[in-house]
Amino acid sequence: MSDAALNPYVLILYYSRTGGVARLAQQVARGVEGAGLQARLRTVPPVSPDHEASAPPVPDSGAPYATLDDLAGCAGLALGSPTRFGNMAAPLKYFLDQSSDLWMSGALIGRPAGVFTASASLHGGQESTLLSMMLPLLHHGMVLAGVPYSEAALTRTTGGGTPYGASHVSGSDGRGRETSDDENAIAKALGRRLATLARQLAPAH
Repeated sequence: MSDAALNPYVLILYYSRTGGVARLAQQVARGVEGAGLQARLRTVPPVSPDHEASAPPVPDSGAPYATLDDLAGCAGLALGSPTRFGNMAAPLKYFLDQSSDLWMSGALIGRPAGVFTASASLHGGQESTLLSMMLPLLHHGMVLAGVPYSEAALTRTTGGGTPYGASHVSGSDGRGRETSDDENAIAKALGRRLATLARQLAPAH
């Protein structure tokens, strides 16, 4: 039996520039662990327009950089990115673009996945970014999980939070405001749902 089967985890894979997505990732992790599964936080390095390395092999702070083994071994996946013109950020897409071998082998088929994002403004392209992040997950055969309206914060929030996935409105001053109570609740709900589905969808051994 594989180590992933013995020690299942939800991979929380994200890219964050000003901290908003990283704060949401922490809340998703709390939801996963509150539901009794391990949360594995991983990030990706920035990409550079030239051909030189743009980041050290280990980040100075925060989550370690993800490997394809982290992705291959996960029981579930939460994918997070800031909005970039209504789309996911290039560093996260670059990482996913390297997962062709996992796609060809069907390694991720049947595993639950959800998405989360942050934008500077309330109408900053959050929903289209969340939808764009789902596309490669569908190609991998993953089972997409949103946030159902049984989560009361969805109808209460005045900031981020959508049925497509958790989100955060970080503000446009460049410093990034803290996630609100409702944004936190929705992110935790996403984490709990992924952990629950990961257990339900795990193959029998």
